[in-house]
Amino acid sequence: MAVESIKIKQRFLTVCVSAVLLTCSVRAQEGGDLQARILYAYQTQDLANLREIQQTLTDTIQGGTATAAMRYHLAHADYRMGLMTGSLGKERLEDCVSQLNELLAQAEDSPEVLALQSLCYVELAKLKKLQSSLLRARAAERINRADKLAPRNPRVLLVRALGKIQPGSPPRSIPRELEECVTMFERSSATGNDAPGWGHAEAYLLMGHELRIRGDVDGARNWIEKALIAAPDFKVAQAELAQLNR
Repeated sequence: MAVESIKIKQRFLTVCVSAVLLTCSVRAQEGGDLQARILYAYQTQDLANLREIQQTLTDTIQGGTATAAMRYHLAHADYRMGLMTGSLGKERLEDCVSQLNELLAQAEDSPEVLALQSLCYVELAKLKKLQSSLLRARAAERINRADKLAPRNPRVLLVRALGKIQPGSPPRSIPRELEECVTMFERSSATGNDAPGWGHAEAYLLMGHELRIRGDVDGARNWIEKALIAAPDFKVAQAELAQLNR
């Protein structure tokens, strides 16, 4: 009888553990799906789809069932909406900063959170001219903190590279951060359920663009095609490749 009781308990424990693992797997997959949907909407310039994702996440968080991952995804969606709506995106970028401030207040500094918030501050600085210096200073402070925590993080390197590339200015040497960034992205998976999965296609495209304006057609084509392998429907990359083929 005692042996049978032990077997029943063991079977019960096995079922419980399996249920927990399944729940974790489902949640991780949901996180991966959200990342993919946000990126796809941005890359295909589907603002309506991105608004739908943003609203769904907002409703979930306001309903009191927010997780740290959901807040990060919402901030990411807000950032992408800010990029896509130009001068009308100020509110979305402010929401991005606010969501990430919530995360920073709840836990220790995260290089991923700090890097994304730095980007939101940079875009806000372009729209809020009177506060531009302050916002850029905050952006620099955030990415410097991220760099101290994870100097080899590819998204941290991407943000630092973006800060060294000034559109419209005469091309200089490729920033070291961009070269390191694409190397790190090539070594990592383009998707992930438990970590941010954005940046691959953008980094490859940025490298291709920088090589194109320097006259390195073959090098540019290589990196732009890599961007399209990572994100086949990335409209900006498609346009860059078309320009290269003229």
